[in-house]
Amino acid sequence: MTIRSATAADLPEIEAIQSASPETAQWDPADHLRYDCRVAIVAGHIAGFLTARETTPGEREILNLAVAPDHRRQGIARRLLKDEIGRTRGSWYLEVRESNTAAIGLYTSAGFEVSGRRQRCYNDPDEAGVVMRFFS
Repeated sequence: MTIRSATAADLPEIEAIQSASPETAQWDPADHLRYDCRVAIVAGHIAGFLTARETTPGEREILNLAVAPDHRRQGIARRLLKDEIGRTRGSWYLEVRESNTAAIGLYTSAGFEVSGRRQRCYNDPDEAGVVMRFFS
């Protein structure tokens, strides 16, 4: 597996992964390129992506992370997280649906800690968001 920056040519595969991942934020695919979007390549295809941004010097926010259904439970999300965290020192924030226990488990095992909760942060269905933070 290799990880690299996303390009416009990657958008159809990013869109397909996002569409197959209803638990993740559903964006216009082109919006991923407005931020730092990294893709994991397996056998010549995108297996997952992570989109992040710098919020202030030394602080970043993970905005979106998804892995194609046929590539889940293979360590791809963990590798994308490790790649993102390894790019710089500082702190990272993210927010995740309260019901997304698989993602919360992944983030916790990667060293993120719960730092708050946002009521009615998500809709379809209405749901709280769990805010998590990581320091490096």
